[in-house]
Amino acid sequence: MRSERSLRSQSQWTMLALLFVFGVSGRILLDPLPNVQPVTVLVLLAGVYYGAPRAFALAATIALASNILYLGHGPWTIFQAVGWGLVGVLGASLADRLIVDGQLRMTPLVIVAAGSGFAFNWFVSLSILLGPGSSMLVPYLLNGLSFDLYHAAGNIAFVAWMSAPLGEMMLRHRKDPSRKSVRDVASN
Repeated sequence: MRSERSLRSQSQWTMLALLFVFGVSGRILLDPLPNVQPVTVLVLLAGVYYGAPRAFALAATIALASNILYLGHGPWTIFQAVGWGLVGVLGASLADRLIVDGQLRMTPLVIVAAGSGFAFNWFVSLSILLGPGSSMLVPYLLNGLSFDLYHAAGNIAFVAWMSAPLGEMMLRHRKDPSRKSVRDVASN
């Protein structure tokens, strides 16, 4: 990405803005493919490299912007924002296991990304409790299993395709390249 290389070193906010644009455009452009979109992997990697607060903020802004711009906004949007935010928190909490000796470990990342696809979908499915009620939750989850598989398979494909280059870019644009920065809480 030529535009990324022209950024000054350690400009993580600009990098997060690029991830936001990639996430929103990815959701919109891949809308015809059910549940296949890059947001889960983007937010997971943002958690690994930038910590939970920034990953949660990225998740919420992507969910809100893409739903308002094109995909449709409703009560499920808050579940999407929180669900993806929790994926970012998971990435931050597993950062030391997903990056070893400065290298992103692909096998654990694939497992976490696939599992995150299922967990995210199940969390968002809780939004049905706002409507028809709890009696519909189990049938709703069972009917969504094929979409959960699509999400997990899409996440595996996105990890294979973009985790290494995105990881390198995120590392270049992190404020503090040490692993300690992932655990820092954003201050006002």
